[in-house]
Amino acid sequence: MNTVATRGVARLVRGMPTSDGAGVKLTRVIGQPQLADLDPFLMLDEFGTDNPGDYIAGFPDHPHRGFETVTYMLDGRMRHRDNHGHEGVLVPGAVQWMTAGRGIVHSEMPEQQEGRMRGFQLWINLPAQQKMTAPRYQEFGPEKIPQVTAGTARVKVIAGQLEGVTGPIVQPATDPTYLDIELTPGSVFTHALPSGHAAFAYVYEGSVRIGEGDAAATVAGHELAVLSEGGMVRFEGRSGAADSRAAARVILVAGRPLREPVAKYGPFVMNTREELMQAFADFQSGRF
Repeated sequence: MNTVATRGVARLVRGMPTSDGAGVKLTRVIGQPQLADLDPFLMLDEFGTDNPGDYIAGFPDHPHRGFETVTYMLDGRMRHRDNHGHEGVLVPGAVQWMTAGRGIVHSEMPEQQEGRMRGFQLWINLPAQQKMTAPRYQEFGPEKIPQVTAGTARVKVIAGQLEGVTGPIVQPATDPTYLDIELTPGSVFTHALPSGHAAFAYVYEGSVRIGEGDAAATVAGHELAVLSEGGMVRFEGRSGAADSRAAARVILVAGRPLREPVAKYGPFVMNTREELMQAFADFQSGRF
């Protein structure tokens, strides 16, 4: 009799405070010494503050090549502009998926002078054959992100499939899953991920019990759990110390590893040092 193994917690990682752009304060979870990357994921930043001084300077014009960025806004408003004519404003619940491809120069600037700014930015690698593809920009407002009830959990489906619903983001190269899951205390969420896909869960509110039996582990807020191999995931919401009725929130992200050499420096991610040097030369000569 074949059984599908439930993914447990292979390791726990806490983010480290850093700043980026023109001094925006954030927490780097993937892309730091504890977790340099998780193929195909290159970086995960969480930003969240009520202090305008932490975000008001924003991210002025800067280049990218060779990968994709996914920005998911929870609170606040951010305006995107790039040198290929794309422009849009991310509002709470919106998602931006930008394919840098062969080169793009863009800015991400706050559309507010006060109030809370909160969300995530995820970097996903592109395979070698797609690194020099044409840049692409996709923006999906909150009304375009489907929400489903799965068991006793409420889930926003950004990428992947759940309960017959498909998220708006599709990328065949890495076949990503990106779910935002809300769990009241005691509620359970189970989902089958493709075998072989790398996966992580990042708890950003409350705490979540991941796995089952002796292999289960409780993951606290602002901790990332790298999930072990297997097919199924099982999450159970846990009550918080401050409010026993408060829901937990966790993002579940998975994708097909590329298993290719990675050469990265700053805003460029290629396969060789020579390609990195060419990226700098192309940017400096205005070929983005």
